[in-house]
Amino acid sequence: MLNVTVDEIQRDPLKYLRQVEAGETLVIVRSDKPIAELRPIASSKQLRPFGLCAGEFTVPDDFDAPLPEDLLSAFEGK
Repeated sequence: MLNVTVDEIQRDPLKYLRQVEAGETLVIVRSDKPIAELRPIASSKQLRPFGLCAGEFTVPDDFDAPLPEDLLSAFEGK
């Protein structure tokens, strides 16, 4: 956590915003008293772990084989 005065932020706001984007939390102080905290927003998008469904199903060997004619005709509306 980094303490920054109001004057420092007013002089170069982009410098401090870049630090926040990089994950730093800033405490804004006036007269040596903390008045605000500026921190990155926690990402709401969580990645699914790799192999989440491992072992729950198996892909058959003929997965990419052509469909039988009767089933293909049903999909095509014939």
